Amino acid sequence: MTIGWLDLAAGASGDMLLGALVDGGVPLEIMARAVAALPVEPVVLTAEPVTRHGLGATRVHVRAPGASIHRTWADVRQLLADAALSGPVRDGALEVFARLADAEGRVHRVPPDAVHFHEVGALDALADVVGVVAGFEHLGLERLTASPVALGSGTVHGAHGVVPVPGPAVLELLRGVPVTAGSVPAETCTPTGAALLVSRVQDWTTLPPMRVERVGSGAGGRDPREHPNLVRLVLGHQTGQPDNLLLETNVDDLDPRLWPGVLADLLAAGASDAWLSPILMKKGRPAHTLSALCRPETLAAVQDIVVGSTTSIGMRLSPVQKIALDRQQSTVEVLGGRVGVKVASTAGEVVNVSVEFEDVAALARRSGLPVKEVLRAATAAAHRTHPPAPASGGDSVPVPER
Repeated sequence: MTIGWLDLAAGASGDMLLGALVDGGVPLEIMARAVAALPVEPVVLTAEPVTRHGLGATRVHVRAPGASIHRTWADVRQLLADAALSGPVRDGALEVFARLADAEGRVHRVPPDAVHFHEVGALDALADVVGVVAGFEHLGLERLTASPVALGSGTVHGAHGVVPVPGPAVLELLRGVPVTAGSVPAETCTPTGAALLVSRVQDWTTLPPMRVERVGSGAGGRDPREHPNLVRLVLGHQTGQPDNLLLETNVDDLDPRLWPGVLADLLAAGASDAWLSPILMKKGRPAHTLSALCRPETLAAVQDIVVGSTTSIGMRLSPVQKIALDRQQSTVEVLGGRVGVKVASTAGEVVNVSVEFEDVAALARRSGLPVKEVLRAATAAAHRTHPPAPASGGDSVPVPER
């Protein structure tokens, strides 16, 4: 399981999280491309190496033109809807701003749709949110945890005047989250930072058992004397429990018409794969073995589906190792439509290319062509776009154009 852990002993802000992601290996271009998709004035992201108390880190600067626009939650929703963003990035950014609107609404005792974003509606805050969400989506972590959050103390000047620290919106956002004042008498966690944390972090804990692979340090603008002003992102693989569990049960008395729904429900509950195998049980009874592969954190939900949707009265559970090639999603344009492509690689070389059959079938319906013709054309286009590496000891076979 690929996991991440955030060290928030110095608090958190949007630019600190951006810096931690870049320092941890996410290309700045990933975030910059997402920010550039916003239908607003040009916003530029730049990264520079800095030190905080002698520790190396990355600081990301968000350079945006000054603006006096105070956007409402409805304005931000529309802006994100109009942006050329991927679905996960758009949905993630919408969740962050929805949490911000809800928190600001509770603070000011107004409905969320009546909230006027001031600081968090500015271009730099929009860039922080979209950039951080895009960075985490690029990492594809299966789990993200974090330490308690240092919030700071004292006061800060905001759009409504002098505001106590921790800020009211920050406290609303972090309800139920372990927090501390920390050692710096200043604001160390911004509303944007708090909203990003509660939208992405799944658990609040000390560093979990893991095999560390990368560490990214994102620097804030200040360099206080009390401690390094850094957010650290620790990336690696979880240890101490199996990455995958195999749940199996033998069933001989379920109406076979129910099995497709059971398999679909298992996948929706978090199983990474689910399948049936025909078997012959005692006394010659025909039956099926239901198998589901899942991660430890989705086991309970998968078990609930098995118990609730089948006639099983018991299950077998065993840890398994899963070997997965590196994968990426792509698309190809063919016959006037677009078809999704899954590209698998190892050691940096493409070894398998497959098209999404549902996309093929949908395009066949729209175009009136046979599915086999669309499948053949899409497969050829996918191989031209992502040519597999030649097989060891032989020559590559070109895919003819159609």
